[in-house]
Amino acid sequence: MKTHQLPASLCRLFEDGGRGRSLSFGLPAGEVVWPDGTARRPAFWMSDEPAPEGLWAAMRAEHPHSGLWPVLLDETAQPWSSAQVAPDSPDLVDTFTAAGFMTEVWQDWVSQVPVESLAEIEPFGPICPGLADPGQLRGDPGLVADWYAGVLAGRGMPLGLAAARRGADTLVVMGWQGALHHNEWMVPLAAVVRSWEERFGARVVAMGFNTLELSVAAPPVTPEHAVHVAAEHWAFCPDNVVQGAGDLYGYAEQIIGQYSWSFWWD
Repeated sequence: MKTHQLPASLCRLFEDGGRGRSLSFGLPAGEVVWPDGTARRPAFWMSDEPAPEGLWAAMRAEHPHSGLWPVLLDETAQPWSSAQVAPDSPDLVDTFTAAGFMTEVWQDWVSQVPVESLAEIEPFGPICPGLADPGQLRGDPGLVADWYAGVLAGRGMPLGLAAARRGADTLVVMGWQGALHHNEWMVPLAAVVRSWEERFGARVVAMGFNTLELSVAAPPVTPEHAVHVAAEHWAFCPDNVVQGAGDLYGYAEQIIGQYSWSFWWD
């Protein structure tokens, strides 16, 4: 298989200049997107046109050689090309844990609401339950991600490419600000998604102005497990629960056995 050195514009995404990275095929027309301010390098690359079905999967397969993680970019609310992004170093994610973030969110919320509001987080109440047990893989995480990317490709979204070691880190590398109204810094959220990658075979597939789409290869399959995972989702994205099912039990029914998780922040 013939390989191609990354184009110079894509090499600029890497701190080391893209040394030794390659692709086995050419990319469609696109350009790098720079953050506001005086950044030393662009945040990500974005295709000019919607990504055809199969391109996300092809880029995911190339990730070990290219170092580029693919993300479908929803432009319906606010164009990514407006460069309203705030990239950070993925190394910062190492300083946070999913359990620590969940506990902090839980305790802060409980300390500010009346007792009757605790019904929203039953059966756990004021005590954070901690992280749920890992799920059992029901498919290869990469192939499940390829399937979900194929489903989402029908929305006509352009493809983004980020210089990231893993999909979770794209939230930080690309400077995504989708959960800004819930948590001002995306680094702790990336730590949560890293944990989901490891425990549930989750993969970042798409993101929008205030949305995030993950594939899930090891979803919860029992009501008890699903309620515990629902508690994690509540801490990560309260709007998913509060403005949807309304409580953890109802939300758990929505995610049990599902191979994708969709998040939306108001």
